[in-house]
Amino acid sequence: MHSSISQQLILMQLSDSFFPTGSFTLSHGLETLVQTRQVQSVADVQTFLQILLRNKVGVTDTVALIHAHRGSQNKDLGVIRHADRQLFIQTAIAKNRATQRQSGRALLMVAGETWPDKRIEILQQDAVQGKIHALHPVIFGAIAAVAGLEERDAVLGFLHGLVTGILGAAIRLSVIGHRQAQQVLRAIAPDIEAAWTMATTMPLEQMWSCTPTIDIAQMRHAKLPQRLFAN
Repeated sequence: MHSSISQQLILMQLSDSFFPTGSFTLSHGLETLVQTRQVQSVADVQTFLQILLRNKVGVTDTVALIHAHRGSQNKDLGVIRHADRQLFIQTAIAKNRATQRQSGRALLMVAGETWPDKRIEILQQDAVQGKIHALHPVIFGAIAAVAGLEERDAVLGFLHGLVTGILGAAIRLSVIGHRQAQQVLRAIAPDIEAAWTMATTMPLEQMWSCTPTIDIAQMRHAKLPQRLFAN
């Protein structure tokens, strides 16, 4: 049994940028949009996050995370593998698939040492043998269940970590300041809640995304003359 305090500490640990998965190296296309002057203000950053949450992450990554969490809770690794396959299919951009794999496998490695569990061992073996892609949202959901987090907390921790990572990228790209980032984080709380609410009822086969401007920005990122981030 996990106490409420223990669960809160695990939630903070998993969603903290201090946790070494490499997520701080990602801008999710923001760097391209800043360099091409399509994102120049606090309002632009907020809009970017809202579109990403409602039209992409909330209806793909979060859905896969929830199903992986449920599979892990029920000790049904087949559900986790299915979620991993379905999310891979929905992740059309090759660079995004690569960064998702890198972050997911890093998370598996650290989690295996932090929360030793047979489920993690099997997923690690699957990743080594190429049976799963080990995409980060899927592994996050599975690990969160192993660590004792409830589904809602797992989702909110994941989304909070994603948003704060992007806001950190916006600060490093000199689009916003630290105080403005806190204002944006508070302002998009309803969008984070909406992403969670929408994802809870979605089957894996109904995942979708529609963010053409962000997708193009992510594909153009590799050709930028100077880059701070991996995507």
